[in-house]
Amino acid sequence: MDAITQLFDTFGVSWPKFIAQAVLFVIVYAILNKYAFGPAVAMFEERRRRIEEAQMNAEKIKKQLAESELRCQEILRKANVDAQRIIDEGRASSEAHTQKATQHAIKEAENIIAKAHEAVLLDRSKMVAEVRAEMIHLVVDTTAKVAGKVLTAEDQERLASETSKQLAA
Repeated sequence: MDAITQLFDTFGVSWPKFIAQAVLFVIVYAILNKYAFGPAVAMFEERRRRIEEAQMNAEKIKKQLAESELRCQEILRKANVDAQRIIDEGRASSEAHTQKATQHAIKEAENIIAKAHEAVLLDRSKMVAEVRAEMIHLVVDTTAKVAGKVLTAEDQERLASETSKQLAA
């Protein structure tokens, strides 16, 4: 203890003043700790906690954003697949409709050709019948003029049947 007393004497420290200063220091420290350091430390702790929460929230948001981007890409991929399927179905439907319309047009054309052919045959038959009738009439008239006499109904009938037989052959 002698060394401490000598050290205190060398630096001009007296025991009563030192004890008073130490007590005063402890009182000031306790007051500052309670009213200044305590709230400041609590504020710093609260701030640190908020920063940690913000960092955790930022990480959660990053994860959610990444998941949202993946979901968005998946939705876009599905939409593209569905769109392509709809386009393909539309093309197939269009081709089927075009093919059906083409077949219908071909059938209609065949029907028109068949009706035209029937009409031509009918017109030809009518024309042949008209030509025969006219030929028979001309043969009867020519024969009457050449013979110089009026032909009876029986003569006209006989000439008409002979002319019909010769025209049919």
